Amino acid sequence: MRDSYEKRRTSILTWLISSIAAAFLVQNVFAHYFPIGLEWRLGLTPAGIREGHVWTLLTYGFLHSTDNLLQVICYLLVIYFAGRDVLPILGNRRFIAFYAAALVAGGCAWLAFHWGHPELLVGASPAVWALVILFACFYPNREITLLLFFVLPVTVKPKYVAYALLAVDVCGLVFYEILGGASPFYAAHSAHLGGMAAGWIYFRYIHDSNWSFASARAEIELPRWVKQRSSAKAPGAAPAFSVNIGDRGHLRAEVDRILDKINSDGFGSLSADEKRVLDEARDLISRR
Repeated sequence: MRDSYEKRRTSILTWLISSIAAAFLVQNVFAHYFPIGLEWRLGLTPAGIREGHVWTLLTYGFLHSTDNLLQVICYLLVIYFAGRDVLPILGNRRFIAFYAAALVAGGCAWLAFHWGHPELLVGASPAVWALVILFACFYPNREITLLLFFVLPVTVKPKYVAYALLAVDVCGLVFYEILGGASPFYAAHSAHLGGMAAGWIYFRYIHDSNWSFASARAEIELPRWVKQRSSAKAPGAAPAFSVNIGDRGHLRAEVDRILDKINSDGFGSLSADEKRVLDEARDLISRR
């Protein structure tokens, strides 16, 4: 709907993937040439949290095991394929806030089960699992094709992938983390479940909210004669929202503002009037 576009900004998804890849490269450089224990400095540990290193609740998600390149590649692929569908719905700010909240939720869940142990947690898996759950909530019945073992194509619905991940991590938490067995998956199941919970809570309770603490609209409706008197006496009431479709300059400016809002906050943040303006602008362009 724009005749001329400014230079397109780099997506937050691109920055996120690039930062994880760059962190993995830096880890390998430090591991081979400057062995200072970078993972223990920025990774999540109960001892670090007790010492006040709260930033590790975020930084651990950008570190991974340096001898497991395949794991990092798999995480980046999931972030890309799930994120490219979720990002337009959430917008840049909500997406990065959701990702950070999933890391914190996964880290807190892991700490709850490992508080008295000198263990280390690194990896983006809580946020990756949260993205998978959120994607499954938005598109539960969309058929997707996965390459099992990178060879065998399998078509499945996202909701079944979510159920399978949930079942595996619940069993892993009960039988390995709680009962103390050695997990064959070498995974932090409690952190995964924390990330999944963050994804579901966001979709169920936060996504459609306006992120404000304003009180809900009163359910008791005033009599019609009271509303008419109030509207008649209200001085300087705000005029109804309208855009002069005949004025191309005003229309273009309004459409630019709405498109910028979609880019930052997602399509779900638009009001009914803003959606109407986009529909009218689209109809006007189609008649050219």
